[in-house]
Amino acid sequence: MSLNFVELRDPLTHLVLAPAIGGSLVNWTVRATGQPLLRHSDEQAINTGLPGKLGCYPLAPWSNRIAHGGFDNPDGWLALKPNSHTDPLPIHGSAWQQAWQVSRQTADEVVLQVLCDAPFAYRAEQRFRLRDGVLTIELRVTHLGKNAAWHGLGLHPYFPRRQGTRLQAKASQVWLSDAAKLPTQLAAVPEDWDFRQTGTLPQSLVDNGFCGWDGHCLIEQPELGHTLECQATGADYFLLYCPPGLGFFCIEPVSHPVNAHHLPGRPGLKLLEQGQSTQLSFNLKYTPHVGGGLPPIAV
Repeated sequence: MSLNFVELRDPLTHLVLAPAIGGSLVNWTVRATGQPLLRHSDEQAINTGLPGKLGCYPLAPWSNRIAHGGFDNPDGWLALKPNSHTDPLPIHGSAWQQAWQVSRQTADEVVLQVLCDAPFAYRAEQRFRLRDGVLTIELRVTHLGKNAAWHGLGLHPYFPRRQGTRLQAKASQVWLSDAAKLPTQLAAVPEDWDFRQTGTLPQSLVDNGFCGWDGHCLIEQPELGHTLECQATGADYFLLYCPPGLGFFCIEPVSHPVNAHHLPGRPGLKLLEQGQSTQLSFNLKYTPHVGGGLPPIAV
């Protein structure tokens, strides 16, 4: 695969994008030390050509899994096939599996764009802005099909997980899920999944959607010497993925819960007519700890 990376730098941080790999963010690092602010992508990870091995990728025109082999649009049933070797269900839409193009670039901003014709026609745009240690990602989708269709959005960032990593993210309820990782019922947030106050990540597997979110989260990384303060808009839900024994976790801002196409009222989804758009944004502010940080990593 021939890759043309796109880079942005501000006085504090360095951003690397790979438009050809699903419009993915490869690395976001601290310029002074090389420390990763998102999970570090080495050469081996990049060479897989898989967005899920990199730092962050876009989810459109829906987030996560859809059951029953498709869903109802106003003009009838839309059949879907599994699109990942690691999951038996259609997952994360189609934009992450396309090569994106740079449509505009300035000193502090890059705009990527892709046109898709499956599962229906739409245009997706990502705007990355980097200023004084603040990364802003805006994801916008415009429906191009003649017939209206249900749309949802999300971002899938991977964050480094160390022993002292701590998270704050308020949620009122959590979706419990079955063996297929599909939601079964809403429940009160268990104590070890309750991040209304800053706390360490659970040791057991978490792969669940949370609702009643104000879009704010705080990620403290004492071993890496920084804090990320994040704010999402257009996302009333987040997915938390904490795989045991691995050096990363994900908190994903999303516009709708898993399998929303089959939940009562289709929560968080938007029915878009031709030319109509929906969008989501995620703002990540890097703050170094005074005297914190480790020696530079080898990249």
